[in-house]
Amino acid sequence: MSGARGPAPDGVLVIDKPAGLTSHDVVARVRRALGIRRVGHLGTLDPMATGVLPLVVGKATRLASLLSPARKTYDGLIRLGVVTDTYDMTGTVTGDRRDEMATGALPPPSADAVARAAEEFTGTFPQRPPPYSAKRIKGVRAYRLARRNQPVAPDPVEVTVHALDVLEVTPTHVRCRVVCDPGFYMRALAHDLGAALGCGGCLEALRRERNGAFDLADAIPLDQLERPDAAGPGRLIPIGDLLPEAPRLTVTPHGAARVRHGNDLTAADIVSSDRAWTDTPLPEGQALARLYDGDGRLLAIARSDAARVLHPAIVVV
Repeated sequence: MSGARGPAPDGVLVIDKPAGLTSHDVVARVRRALGIRRVGHLGTLDPMATGVLPLVVGKATRLASLLSPARKTYDGLIRLGVVTDTYDMTGTVTGDRRDEMATGALPPPSADAVARAAEEFTGTFPQRPPPYSAKRIKGVRAYRLARRNQPVAPDPVEVTVHALDVLEVTPTHVRCRVVCDPGFYMRALAHDLGAALGCGGCLEALRRERNGAFDLADAIPLDQLERPDAAGPGRLIPIGDLLPEAPRLTVTPHGAARVRHGNDLTAADIVSSDRAWTDTPLPEGQALARLYDGDGRLLAIARSDAARVLHPAIVVV
């Protein structure tokens, strides 16, 4: 983008990430396109993957810790008959049964067999991350050990899959849609499902359709953002529209001054709210509130305790 720039933008920009780039590559290019350094991503995507990559921009970077642990939806294409060291098609092949499957020596799994095997990968269960992953083994990233040809066996981690829908089964591929919590590896699913089917498998393509509140309808292709006439800041989701599940509280002028210094507030500092918050139980796992001044400016995201004392967690002014 060229020409004079206005005020630094703040908010979330959802990029439809192209294949072949790391998440850090996307951040670097968005920094150049918007002319701002304060850009970060909410949850990485492997270079081969495409789809929803939310970026926090400007003051919204302070909210990253609250926005990152979000449920995700993936559309994955699994190649049957191939096993690789990375658990996807970018790695070195360590097992290949495609010829056997093509000649019938190893019959391809049926749709019923795939459906039965897929049932084992729903709910909460232990999953061993891929050798090429960011998991630490005795303080060292697993992928660093793998690149040194050292034995890599990350400990299994408990993961949760809310839904696994098999969309298509062919003699060579399985396509599925997965709704999961953070920490789940689609590459590991491809590897483990292939093993359960007795033919092996690896991930051939992956598209993230949703990350928390952000989906493909919010996303802009990276190359479109980089056009000279692109209105990048206009595509940002404003900070005030984030965390809509948290009550919106308007504070007194005295309360606003306290918020700016990170001091706690009580019900006496609240002028109004868009929903009840002082006389209802705290939502399970959620005790956040958005604090605004009388002019409608977001001041902070606060945590509310059982006594309904508001502790500013992230001050954005």
